[in-house]
Amino acid sequence: MTADYETIAGPAEAELEISRSRFIARLERADDETAAREAIARARAAHPRARHHCSAFVLGWDGRVRRSNDDGEPSGTAGAPMLDALVSAGLSDVVAVVTRYFGGVLLGAGGLPRAYRAAVAEAVAGARRARRGLRREVLVDSGYEAAAHIEAEARRRGYAVGAAEYGSRVAQCFMVAESDIAALAALAAELSGGDARVQPGEARTVDL
Repeated sequence: MTADYETIAGPAEAELEISRSRFIARLERADDETAAREAIARARAAHPRARHHCSAFVLGWDGRVRRSNDDGEPSGTAGAPMLDALVSAGLSDVVAVVTRYFGGVLLGAGGLPRAYRAAVAEAVAGARRARRGLRREVLVDSGYEAAAHIEAEARRRGYAVGAAEYGSRVAQCFMVAESDIAALAALAAELSGGDARVQPGEARTVDL
């Protein structure tokens, strides 16, 4: 996965009925494992009489954090195919929960994975997508006149402009891709006559 990636813009749901069992899939945004597990807990609370609440989530700009849980279904028949549906869709920072109301008909080792994967895929198909990206915080310290020109040109180039602190000089925060740090530094130097000080900070994911 590249530094820019796709997630969902908001919650999405889908429901399938297969051999009298109801499969209710819900997708939510999640920035970390705590948020993902809270979403799973909400699904359990919303359907307390359901037999299974299987889950899967993918987190991070590189999609490195991947977890799944079969929640009582035969091993590998629920969480893994759900996770595969998320990965195949190219999504990260997302958690999927599929609640199953058992209808009395056993689906077997082949039918269960198809059902759980299909439920997540249906929810993914109906979800609005959003882009996120890994960006580094860069602090540019300059005089007032130069700061105004730097901010205007940075906006024109599509750099995200953050908070600023005003004192004897202006300390303006920008969020830029790693590949744009050198260009921002060159821009600040040019528009300030070499007076600006540029200090890269931490990297984090932001909505684009």
